[in-house]
Amino acid sequence: MSQPAQETQEPEAPHLDFQGTTPYEDYVQADVLTHLQHTRSDDPGEMVFLVTTQVMELWFTVIVHEWETAARALREDRVPVAVDALKRSVRELDALNASWRPLGQLTPAQFNSYRAALGEGSGFQSAMYRRMEFLLGEKSASMLVPHRGAPRVHAELEKALHEPSLYDEVLRLLDRRGHAVPEAVLARDVTLRYEPSEEVEAVWTALYSGDADDELARLGEALTDVAELVWRWRNDHLVATRRAMGAKTGTGGSAGVAWLEKRAQKNVFPELWTARSHV
Repeated sequence: MSQPAQETQEPEAPHLDFQGTTPYEDYVQADVLTHLQHTRSDDPGEMVFLVTTQVMELWFTVIVHEWETAARALREDRVPVAVDALKRSVRELDALNASWRPLGQLTPAQFNSYRAALGEGSGFQSAMYRRMEFLLGEKSASMLVPHRGAPRVHAELEKALHEPSLYDEVLRLLDRRGHAVPEAVLARDVTLRYEPSEEVEAVWTALYSGDADDELARLGEALTDVAELVWRWRNDHLVATRRAMGAKTGTGGSAGVAWLEKRAQKNVFPELWTARSHV
């Protein structure tokens, strides 16, 4: 008995006819994103530098969103929500750090071919990166000065300067959970850079000496993952700059490599690192 011929069904074709722009364009705004590149030199390598820098700015934006989500969750005692946001930011920091690959092996000659197009422009002037640093507790009112000519950006940075950092919210949570965080730390001026505390170190030592599955210990590990990748970001920046321009003064007037070396030596969430020596 012959089998009936099976009809071959063609896969359904995607919709192609839309009124106006495509739904994808409406959501992603790809046409806007892909027309924001305006190079200022004739060197073809400048396009890579410009696009990579813009991609970094987008990752900064996502990471700020995650850390602000985590800080808000900590204020509300929702530790699992905070940990989830921190874990997402770790994956995003991995992607951000990978952004150095297109630039990480620039020779001085390659960088010099379009460096003049930057003028006094420098990543040091990135407002979104500055918001990241503020959330990490690296506060300084002087960092608002470059943005006085951009009222919205300046207002956002000023707001971030006066808000508790992510780490401030962590320490306040530890205090509410009965841990001996000193009053001087809890009541500190949050517009200033966070300074390490031996008493806070002792709190983390006690937590790490206890149950590894305790949610505060897991919070500490999520913060440590963030801190490690921030450190890697700073070191990758240092190495890329050293390869591309040696010890020259930075485009924004900084000491260049010397300034980046100083930054790379600093630990984020310092007591989470020093406490490990006492466990």
